[in-house]
Amino acid sequence: MHFTLDQEDEHFRQEVRAFLKGNLPADLAGRNRRGYHPLREDIRQWTKILNRQGWSGANWPKHWGGTGWSPVRQFIFDEECILAGAPPVDTAGFKMIGPVIMTFGSEAMKQEYGPRILNGDVYWGQGFSEPNAGSDLGSLSTRADRVGDEYVINGRKIWTSFVETAEMIFVLVKTDPEARQRGISMILVDREAPGVTIRPIHDIGESHSLNEVFFDDVRVPVTNLVGEEGKGWTYAKFLLENERAFSAEWPRNNANLARLRKFLNLKQADGQRLIDRPGFASRLAQLETDLLALRWLTLRALHEKAGGQSRLPVGSLLKIRGSELLQKIGELQVEALGCYASYVYPDPLGDATLEETWAPGPDYAPGIMADYFYRRATTIYGGANEVQRTIIARSFLEL
Repeated sequence: MHFTLDQEDEHFRQEVRAFLKGNLPADLAGRNRRGYHPLREDIRQWTKILNRQGWSGANWPKHWGGTGWSPVRQFIFDEECILAGAPPVDTAGFKMIGPVIMTFGSEAMKQEYGPRILNGDVYWGQGFSEPNAGSDLGSLSTRADRVGDEYVINGRKIWTSFVETAEMIFVLVKTDPEARQRGISMILVDREAPGVTIRPIHDIGESHSLNEVFFDDVRVPVTNLVGEEGKGWTYAKFLLENERAFSAEWPRNNANLARLRKFLNLKQADGQRLIDRPGFASRLAQLETDLLALRWLTLRALHEKAGGQSRLPVGSLLKIRGSELLQKIGELQVEALGCYASYVYPDPLGDATLEETWAPGPDYAPGIMADYFYRRATTIYGGANEVQRTIIARSFLEL
């Protein structure tokens, strides 16, 4: 296969760069170049800017209100946005529950949520994992009992990312407690509904993005059921394939490695650059090779997706390679910076030393070390990499 981008795609890249230069607010770009978790206000503001351009639904077809871009152009757009410092759009809305609603939801549900997702007016939390049902979602125990025109939900979810700032939660529940996968349904729940309680979980990076959510006799209209009762497992698999492909994290890996190159060019206390030390240079070369391989694997997956050719679990392949590379780059960043990894990184000037370049940052940007800690979870969320390897093995055995 030949994966070189054609001339029209390169023209598109220049168009994206020009748009970012003229429309990305400098304060948003500055925060996201240095930051950790993007501010929800920044995400909302940027989504509205994109929507005015007709670009917020980069991965959505035109009949959903999206761009209709090819997978390759989506790749280019994501790459340029993160390099420019743009905050992401709401991943849960655009790449997870949004496609599920627009594919399997009722017409009323599509009309209700499609435009709101595109304009950044609704944000989502994902209620899948439970204390005793993480990667094995078939064992979940949260129940939804139908009472007239409502479902009454009882149970709890854990590791629910960013739900503290979301308006809605998409929840997997058992509507038939006697069945496993066939008894699972997906329901949309208002975060402010009576009976919903959110308990924060602070991670090892001292940030709050994870939560435990309790549902105590939460009443939800039957119209909030996504698709058909008992089909939640099918919808969850569709959603998780999208999430795993996103977890390849090519743009973030690319940006983080570019940042690492700058670190290695800074002078140490002895006046020597890390890049001049053979050990570091060799390890950087390996990361460069791994990143290039991830790029070509991603482009191959995009070409095959566009042509409907792939029979392999591409999402699982990308998730493993991308998540592990993100951790490797983070490890070398921390090793290169030492005690300075807890500080925020501005662009180095000239021959500045580490001591002259680094300064403590604001609360919303706690530094490379905090991001390194958070990214330890990349090989777990979206389905642990051990599970992904099992999926890959099974697919080859079935070929």
